[in-house]
Amino acid sequence: MNAVTEMTEAPPFLTARWLHLLMLNYEVAPALLRAHVPAGTELDCFEGRCLVSMVGFQFLETRVRGLAVPFHRDFEEVNLRLYVRREAGGELRRGVVFVKEIVPRRAIAWVANALYNEKYVALPMEHEDGIDGDGGHVQYRWKHRGHWARLGALVEGKAQLPAPGSEAEFISEHYFGYTAQRDGSTLEYRVEHPQWAVWKAREPVFECDVASLYGADLVEPLATAPSSCFVAEGSEVVVRRGAPLL
Repeated sequence: MNAVTEMTEAPPFLTARWLHLLMLNYEVAPALLRAHVPAGTELDCFEGRCLVSMVGFQFLETRVRGLAVPFHRDFEEVNLRLYVRREAGGELRRGVVFVKEIVPRRAIAWVANALYNEKYVALPMEHEDGIDGDGGHVQYRWKHRGHWARLGALVEGKAQLPAPGSEAEFISEHYFGYTAQRDGSTLEYRVEHPQWAVWKAREPVFECDVASLYGADLVEPLATAPSSCFVAEGSEVVVRRGAPLL
C-alpha cells in the first residue's frame, strides 16, 4: 500500500524528511496495552501477536503549516508506539498510537502536546549515523535523569522492500495516527509516504530507564530480545491536519 493516495480533504500540518528509522519490535500482552488504545480503535496485531516498537529516526527539513522554524528544522526523535486499527467507510485504517515521544526541542514538544495531545517530552539528544549503501550502524541517544539512554543496531546488505506479509511490512505500513483527547474523544490524522525499503539489522541495543519513561508494566516485555529489528530508509512525509472521529 502507498499512503500517498486520496487524502486531499485535510491540508498538511507538517512536512519533513524522515531518515533511517531504527525499529526494535517487541511482543506485549494485550492487557498491558488496552489503556493506551483510543476510543473508536482496537489493537492491531500481527499473526495474533500484539507488538510495540521503539523507534529512533532523524527529522529533517521540517516545516509546520509550510513554515520553517529557525533551529527547529533538523532534530532527532525516539518514540514508543503501539498499533491500532479501525474501519471507516469500508476502508481499513491501520495506525499508530504513541506511548511517549522524545525530542530535543521544547517548542516542538509544546506544539505537539497542545494541538494533538500527544505525549512528547523534551530531553537532550544526539545520534550517530554510519549507514551507507552496504550497511553500517545507527544509534540514537537521549539524556534522562542524568543518564544517557540509547537505541542502536548494526545494519547489513542492501535496503529492500519488505516481503509481503512480513512483520517488517506490518510495522512500517501503518499510515494513520490516533490520539486520545482530553475530553475522551479521538483525533485521527493521516501520514503520507511511499513504501520504505528496509535494511536487516543485528545486535540491537536498547538501554533505558523504562519504568520512569514508559511505566512499570512495560519493563519486563521491553527487557526481552526484540521479535524483529530493522532500519527503514525513510522518505519525505506529509502529516495531514487531524480531525475527531465521528
